[in-house]
Amino acid sequence: MQCLLLILVLAFPRVVMLLLFLLSNYLQRAINNLVLLILGFLFLPLTTLTYAWLVNSHRPLTDGVNVIILIIAVLIDVSGLGGGEWHRRSRW
Repeated sequence: MQCLLLILVLAFPRVVMLLLFLLSNYLQRAINNLVLLILGFLFLPLTTLTYAWLVNSHRPLTDGVNVIILIIAVLIDVSGLGGGEWHRRSRW
C-alpha cells in the first residue's frame, strides 16, 4: 500500500500538494509563506513535498542523507522541466 502511495505522489505531486493544502495543515507547518507555496507548486512540487516531509518529521535538513534526498527531488523536478524542452526541440 505504501508503494502505491509513493507511486501516486511521484506521478501527481501537484495533486497531492493541492489535497494537502486543502485538507490539512501539513504544508503550512513547513512553509509559512504562501508565495513560496505557490512557487513550489508551479516549479518544484516534489521538492516542496520533500521539504515539508523533512520539516514535519523533525529531521535535520543539514544531515547528509537528508541533503541527498533533497538534491534527488530537485533533480527529478528539474529534469521534468528540461525534458519537455528537449522533446520540443527534437521535433524539428
